[in-house]
Amino acid sequence: MSDATPRTATKRAASGQNAAGFSVPITSVHRVEADGVQVFYRTAGEANAPVVLLLHGFPTSSFMFRELIPRLANDHRVIAPDLPGFGFTDVPPERKYLYTFDQLALTIEAFTRALRIDRYAIYVFDYGAPTGFRLAMAHPERVTAIVSQNGNAYEEGLGEAWGPIRKYWAAPTAENRDILRQSILTAGGTRWQYTEGVANPESVAPESYTLDTALLERPGNKEIQLDLFLDYASNVKLYPKFQEYFRRSKPPLLAIWGKNDPFFVPAGAEAFRKDLPSAKVQFLDTGHFATETHFVEIATAMKEFLDTNGVRRQSGERMGTR
Repeated sequence: MSDATPRTATKRAASGQNAAGFSVPITSVHRVEADGVQVFYRTAGEANAPVVLLLHGFPTSSFMFRELIPRLANDHRVIAPDLPGFGFTDVPPERKYLYTFDQLALTIEAFTRALRIDRYAIYVFDYGAPTGFRLAMAHPERVTAIVSQNGNAYEEGLGEAWGPIRKYWAAPTAENRDILRQSILTAGGTRWQYTEGVANPESVAPESYTLDTALLERPGNKEIQLDLFLDYASNVKLYPKFQEYFRRSKPPLLAIWGKNDPFFVPAGAEAFRKDLPSAKVQFLDTGHFATETHFVEIATAMKEFLDTNGVRRQSGERMGTR
């Protein structure tokens, strides 16, 4: 066998082309310094393609988008960072980072500057929603569209599962903080978030909640999460501001939600239409982590939505060229 064969195979692997000739975008991982933080992120797609910024929630990371990223990357440059306190983003102790949602948004804004991204659609889930909506309010001209997957901005979207955290907001005592530590920040609590509302809980890949559990167990991380639980009240106070942004800027919005989510219930998705009458709302028969069970449906709906709203490669534009 000549040495041409391995070189050809290597070239195919680098381009994401398999032996059958199908083009499969390759997801790569990187780190970049932003806001004094080493932000870990996953990305795929051509550098000149329209950007889709994926913002994850609690207690996960960009790993939750592992199936979604390649399904979007033929037409978009997809970028998914790990928020500080999550995944593999590293916050040096000397940074003395303040774990609030205001600060998370400032860090992600710095991240977009570091990558020289000045226009993007955002996909917001759970914690990613108040983070992304802060970015959108600060720079509405940068946001081309919003996809909200169980990413809330309305009081009516808060489900009964918020009860213990609401109690902590009302009385931030050591006792109430410890209740959350012992109920939510456990292996069982994390698995429950992934499987509640899923028709077949065994269909959820175990490495998802297992990875999250392992990362939650890092020294000091549970205190970070408890600080963010307390600060989530600041997001609820900002809901009217988020809604004002929707009315004023009128971003195209797709709300695609797991309808059995115990945290963010369907009324939160429907509520977007109060401020954005043209918002598209779609429900999936699954729970909070809809990307674990319905990534094909989400990718299909996103591609149609982004294409309809002009977030796409320009007609005649070739891959890798301007």
